[in-house]
Amino acid sequence: MENLSNSDENYDLGYQPSPSFVDQNDQSIPETPGYSTLSGESFVYGRTCSETSAFSDPIDDHSCCSKASPSHWPPTRSMAQNQAVLSRLGTKQRGSNEDEKQLDYLESLELELEMMKERFAKLLLGEDMSGSGKGVCTAVTISNAITNLYATVFGQNLRLEPLNPEKKALWKREMDCLLSVCDYIVEFNSKSQNLSNGTALEVMKSRPRSDIYVNLPALRKLDAMLIEILDSFEDREFWYAEDGSVSSNSSRTGSFRRVVKRNDEKWWVPVPCVPPCGLSEKARKHLRHKRDCANQIHKAAMAINSGVLAEMEIPDSYVASLPKSGRASIGESIYRFMLGTEKFCPDYLLDCLSIASEHEALQLADSVEASMYTWRRKACIKHSKPSWGMVKELMSDVDLSDKNHILAERAESLLFALKQRYPELSQTSLDTCKIQHNRDVGQAILESYSRVLEGLAFNIVAWIEDVFFVDRAVTSQE
Repeated sequence: MENLSNSDENYDLGYQPSPSFVDQNDQSIPETPGYSTLSGESFVYGRTCSETSAFSDPIDDHSCCSKASPSHWPPTRSMAQNQAVLSRLGTKQRGSNEDEKQLDYLESLELELEMMKERFAKLLLGEDMSGSGKGVCTAVTISNAITNLYATVFGQNLRLEPLNPEKKALWKREMDCLLSVCDYIVEFNSKSQNLSNGTALEVMKSRPRSDIYVNLPALRKLDAMLIEILDSFEDREFWYAEDGSVSSNSSRTGSFRRVVKRNDEKWWVPVPCVPPCGLSEKARKHLRHKRDCANQIHKAAMAINSGVLAEMEIPDSYVASLPKSGRASIGESIYRFMLGTEKFCPDYLLDCLSIASEHEALQLADSVEASMYTWRRKACIKHSKPSWGMVKELMSDVDLSDKNHILAERAESLLFALKQRYPELSQTSLDTCKIQHNRDVGQAILESYSRVLEGLAFNIVAWIEDVFFVDRAVTSQE
């Protein structure tokens, strides 16, 4: 009996594992957060790797089958051998009275395995379940996956409170899998190497692509900081009221929704409530600190997102849709202001326009951006270059006194000032077109990751401002 095969060791736990589960545990579990997306097993590791387990202690004779079988371990099996098997499976011993927890744990493993198989299949099929090859490209699929994951985890989280542990684990596991693609996006650089005989050779060494090498660690850090900000509100002096009343499990009395009037445009956001005397100075200091941190994170994520979008190629479909006249696109009044002044001030122009809604601001951004590229194309048309991708290089050769060049530069400064004044502005038509037609997987990951972090940081700042608004309203009435 001591010479049993290695394949029978999995029956030491007293259950019949599925073939897929046995294959997963035949590999050692890595400690690094990145997981390869080349196989279904690697996805399982990213989702199920844990420091605790529901597997039980060594099983006694009663836990095995009553009939003799080659897979029945004898009662004389040593504890050291049992420990070795459990260590190989990456589990910790539990009490023998936790059989139900074992089954629940195994069922959760199977469910997560099936879920990851489905996600992996959608990535390969490009979201085309027919398998006919008509799906979107890999870059767009991964971008959509990150966006949908953010909506699943943070879509219903509208309060300053720690994220649900299950959702937090889901966010980490799924993002580790999606971001692991970047581990294989590399660039090659030549490096001189001297042999033992003194011969000098040039060898090619791979390293992460420069944009991923710089931006991805920064985005991971911003992600961890935002989660930390939410976790810091576990013990807070304020609470939230739904439908004008305090939650039934709250020990506080009175709701201040009747005092604080909420704008109709934010009717879905829970209303924060504070004690009758307002927040303490310590709570206000904590809120100010977290607001400043979230504001800086928002600026950093927005800068990364803008940089990635600027590096994306302009689709031919957008170039074909550009107006023939930039003057007609932005309107006569804005055109005269941009061209008629010696020193252009975009902030003053925005003040004169009196933009009343986000829709108007987005329309202005689209028209200004289209005019900017129209004027740039006219400034470079004398070079007769067929590729629109050469515009950036050609702009250095353009006469700086050219009217089209001046208008393009002023339109760019106006667009920048507009985005700074309205940070919650939706993406412009060009940005949306770039994302839809992008084929670069690395740029797709960086753009979508920075975009969702930018949105989360902006929401945190808005939620903190809501708490301050209620606190000021309550203290002013006192």
